[in-house]
Amino acid sequence: MGKLGPTLHLKRLNTPKLWKIPRKTVKFAIKTMPGPHKKGLYIPLGMIIRDMLGYAKTLKEVKYILTNRMILVNGKPRVNYRFPVGLMDVIEISKTKEIYRVLINTKGFILNPISKKEASVRLCMIINKTTVRGGNIQLNLSDGSNILIKVKDPAKPVEDKYETKDSLLISNIDNKIKDHIPLKEGVYVLIFAGKNMGYTGVVKNIVKHFAPFASVVTVATENQGEIKTALEYVFPLGVEKPLISLPEVSVNE
Repeated sequence: MGKLGPTLHLKRLNTPKLWKIPRKTVKFAIKTMPGPHKKGLYIPLGMIIRDMLGYAKTLKEVKYILTNRMILVNGKPRVNYRFPVGLMDVIEISKTKEIYRVLINTKGFILNPISKKEASVRLCMIINKTTVRGGNIQLNLSDGSNILIKVKDPAKPVEDKYETKDSLLISNIDNKIKDHIPLKEGVYVLIFAGKNMGYTGVVKNIVKHFAPFASVVTVATENQGEIKTALEYVFPLGVEKPLISLPEVSVNE
């Protein structure tokens, strides 16, 4: 009888390039469980604890840390070492009081230390929106969560001010929208994929086409000049400046 279902194993040599982990130390890596983030834009929580932070040497030690609820992701304790942690997620270590936000630089995922106040919010990108019963609007976000926008008059939905590719600043406490960042000229963005991954800058121009990856965004960076990238690869961070703190060492390096 043949094998049933997908394999639960992942060799380190086959791990995504975004995972900044040693690839020739041991043979296997942790394979993530199905989760909220887009495929390829996440890393297993166990790999963060063991390989990036160095708080464990073995998987047994990782499981001990998680089962004792020492790790919070976006304000919620996570106990599965295979849980996928993605871009803009907030990781809090209760024992050491350390808090990090998952970001991307030119080489892959990084953990950027942040304050307790900033840990109460997260940035999410709108990847889809639909109209549901009663004319209300449901926003589907990049971290797998959904937000329902109540509409008083479906015939004139003045509340419908959100577009796909816009970003929302959301509270991790009550999941309420704190701020809205439309993707337009003059907005500060992060390029999170493609050959220009990791660069940040201000949007100078947007040329939209019918095909998503044919749409081009021109981003003016501080050190690299103007960069052209696909519309699908930019993540709005703020209207005039980023709403979240970025590493002191530029992500461009």
